[in-house]
Amino acid sequence: MKLSTLLLTGIAAVSCHAVNIFPRGGRPSSVINDAHKRDLLQDIVTFDEHSLFINGERVTMFSAEIHPFRLPVPSLYLDLFHKVKAMGFNMVSFYVDWALLEGKPGEFRSEGALDLQPFIDAAQEAGIYLLARPGPYINAEVSGGGFPGWLQRVKGFLRTNATDYLESTDNYVAKVGAIIAKAQITNGGPVILYQPENEYSAAEGTPFPNHDYLKYVNDQVRKAGIVVPLINNDAWQGGTGAPGTGPGAVDIYGHDGYPVGFDCSNPYQWPKDGLPTTWYTEHLDKSPKTPYSIIEFQGGAFDPPGGTGFEKCYELTNHEFARIFYKNNLAAGVTIFNIYMTWGGTNWGNLGHSDGYTSYDYGAAIKEDRTITREKYSEIKLQGQFLAVSPNYAVATASNFTTTKYTTNAKIAVTALTTKRDDTFYVVRHADYRTTSSASYQLKVKTSAGQLTIPQLGGSLSLHGRDSKIHVVDYPVGKYEVLYSTAEVFTWKDFGDKTVLVLYGGPDELHEVAIKNELTSKVIEGHGVKVEKRKRASVVQFKTNSERRVVQIGSLHVYLLDRNAVYNYWVPTVPDKGDRAAFGSSVMNPKAVIINGGYLIRSITIKGSKLSVQADFNATSPLEIIGAPKGTLRLVINGKDTPYKKSKIGNWLVNPVIDIPDVNVPDLKSLNWKYVDSLPEVKKNYDDAKWPDANLKKTFNSKWPLNNSVSLYGGDYGFHSGALLFRGHFIAEGSESEFKVWTFGGRSYGSSVWLNDKFLGSVVGSGPGNNDTSKYSLPKIEKGNKYVLTVVVDNMGLNGNWVPGQEEGKQPRGIIDWSLRSKSGKETKIRKWKITGNLGGEDYLDKFRGPRNEGGFFFERQGYHLPSPPLDNFKSGSPFKGISSPGVAFYTANLKLNLPSDKYDIPLSFEFKNNTASIGSYRVFLYVNGFQYGRYVSNVGPQSVYPVPEGVFNYRGDNWIGVGLWALDKGANVEGLRLKAGVPVQTGREPVKVAKGPKYSHRRGAY
Repeated sequence: MKLSTLLLTGIAAVSCHAVNIFPRGGRPSSVINDAHKRDLLQDIVTFDEHSLFINGERVTMFSAEIHPFRLPVPSLYLDLFHKVKAMGFNMVSFYVDWALLEGKPGEFRSEGALDLQPFIDAAQEAGIYLLARPGPYINAEVSGGGFPGWLQRVKGFLRTNATDYLESTDNYVAKVGAIIAKAQITNGGPVILYQPENEYSAAEGTPFPNHDYLKYVNDQVRKAGIVVPLINNDAWQGGTGAPGTGPGAVDIYGHDGYPVGFDCSNPYQWPKDGLPTTWYTEHLDKSPKTPYSIIEFQGGAFDPPGGTGFEKCYELTNHEFARIFYKNNLAAGVTIFNIYMTWGGTNWGNLGHSDGYTSYDYGAAIKEDRTITREKYSEIKLQGQFLAVSPNYAVATASNFTTTKYTTNAKIAVTALTTKRDDTFYVVRHADYRTTSSASYQLKVKTSAGQLTIPQLGGSLSLHGRDSKIHVVDYPVGKYEVLYSTAEVFTWKDFGDKTVLVLYGGPDELHEVAIKNELTSKVIEGHGVKVEKRKRASVVQFKTNSERRVVQIGSLHVYLLDRNAVYNYWVPTVPDKGDRAAFGSSVMNPKAVIINGGYLIRSITIKGSKLSVQADFNATSPLEIIGAPKGTLRLVINGKDTPYKKSKIGNWLVNPVIDIPDVNVPDLKSLNWKYVDSLPEVKKNYDDAKWPDANLKKTFNSKWPLNNSVSLYGGDYGFHSGALLFRGHFIAEGSESEFKVWTFGGRSYGSSVWLNDKFLGSVVGSGPGNNDTSKYSLPKIEKGNKYVLTVVVDNMGLNGNWVPGQEEGKQPRGIIDWSLRSKSGKETKIRKWKITGNLGGEDYLDKFRGPRNEGGFFFERQGYHLPSPPLDNFKSGSPFKGISSPGVAFYTANLKLNLPSDKYDIPLSFEFKNNTASIGSYRVFLYVNGFQYGRYVSNVGPQSVYPVPEGVFNYRGDNWIGVGLWALDKGANVEGLRLKAGVPVQTGREPVKVAKGPKYSHRRGAY
């Protein structure tokens, strides 16, 4: 996903077809698949021009984007699935990061913290369908866009039909495809769609679209056993890969959209032309015979180093954004709708690209620490639950918006979606979608009772600034029919003896709902409701406030709420029978219970007369069960029998015992810290004989020819993550005065240089630059003596390869050029170079944590960042005191925790206090039990808080904390570093299992 900053340099021309590569809402992504008008290979997942069908049931797929690789704790996947299912999502889309699974060519490993199977199993257990998007190219703001670093050695253009590139993908696609194929719905699993390429929408210097390439990609997938429909995500509605466009076309065409862009520094300045209004028309032009599909729609925004932070990105794409833009997509008739991201997670273990930082919070609905306190979470829940109970939406035909036909106020824009049975969805917004002003209006609509102007009982409707609503007409609710409702539908359920309809409105709004019937009506709860009979309908008018009102019309109970109140309502699915019980009785409007209260209702089960509820609570508050299933008498909450009372209207009222503790965590300064120098390379008599020789006279990199005698590109030697270290040996002529070096490390990278043990200087990386040519003055040098230049380069991650032909993914990391000269210009030859990155390079040692978790610092090569390091090799020393001169130090300490995680979900995070102004620029590499979980850049930012999940932390036992400290221009310390606990949530989740990677053991051959 994302419009990578590398594209902002511009593209002079796009080969084959002239394409505007920067349309508003575009972002580096597009896909391609193999579906050139072929018969489907199975009959479980099918589709027509309106929607998917699953087992013959027409469905609207509302999807959340979540990446399993951004959470190395498999036992927490179910927690995320519970949270998105509670929002009304019925599908999750996920990327797979090839670079993490095939760190060495030919060696595919889906195991340890990177095992895909637990994610698939959790989806099945939660009852969530999956859209699999394993690349090979994913973009996703990960290093290389998901391409392993060794692809820098492939000669042919990446993402083309170059033979060596295609052959390099064969093993991965076969292996990951087999895992996903086994999990398809045809085998009883949750996978219903597969995306074989990603955001393939333009090219430069190579044919586009390359149908031979696309066909090969789709053939790979089918050979791996994929039989579900193939879908793509064009970066914009260019039509690439749509059915009928030639070999390599997909079954279902989809596209992406990021309409407000990524400038989080101005979160309330939405672009004038940002709201898409022609997407449905474009869909009919590009792919009229497939469901309208938006495979990535903006759920937040990425933020670069030195940016404003993800809270600002949340403000840019907050609950108001969700109301306007997501409902605008519904106005366009989308029936496969995926929100990127819904939970962003963490770029742990160097997995991110250089235009990001450790956090991938994204400003998403669910925060990085998995808390659900953002209002956007609740707003999306309202829309998701509405879609779940509105099956006719899937066959509604969209139309162009109008400001005159349906309202009395031209400042209001209305889009009507109508079905053949004449039930209509009216999506209402401001004509100027950016306005913060309110507007009054009346709605003029055609109903089965004739043409009506609403409200009928007097007054006007209102639309607050930056708001949007969906009014329904002739809307079926079980055996009843809503003639119209200006209040929005949250949910409805038929409980046999009664039907419950939950409606809501924004603050201080007048609303009116009419129910077709000839029955008596009465207000059974609350005040201030007007009820009249009009044209064989009961017309109910109310004004929203904090009081709930309930009107009974026959056996229909209509709940009238304000929006803030309905945020606390949940609709957990009643499990069905058999192996797929968690998916419920149906995809659309499954049997469920309505529950009011709690922080999160995870799930319910029914066994005999027992109703069991798994729930989370963050405060003492009542719980109300609306529509307890027939025959249930006993209530169990989180495994405990819970007494209840029945309300006057028949609901179960509960007061769960909630006890939120104060959580105290250790003061990090009190720990018994140990220290080891982690730049021994600059010490006298350091021996680098075991280091790999950097002696390649030609590079494997087809994009970047050499500028000097040997290659010092990390990728040529198998080093693709974390710090790179170089040692250049020379015999002095005696006149050398300057060392000039051109380094490449990615955005805001750092580098430092020493001559023997003399510090020459650093690139501190304060700007957006990804490379630097630096000149360092040398101290007095003695002729005939041997000297060593030590250069440290921080690899911030590899570039993506969004535009085929540009080969941006081959941009090297390391040293591009160098010279050692006298004042007269005479050059001294550096006779030998040594290079290192992570120990073993592509033959990395830690298979559990994967190929990118370690870099090339001494402490990483030795494995000292792992649990239980050999403290006999350390001295006493604390990161709070730090080091007094430029260099690299590593500190470790044991941290014991005893937190009540069996009962509470307790967010933990590390927090840094910026002291750059007083002590200079420095970088910190934070490790928890061997997992690199933070890269702090003091002089760049913006991140200073680093959440670490339970499972990486052992909440009930020993933990090993590692702090790698790199001082770039002075000494440095982390005086303000602290561990802090967030607000505990009393939880009904499954226990979290610690992701126990290997502990320290002596590494044979480590240097």
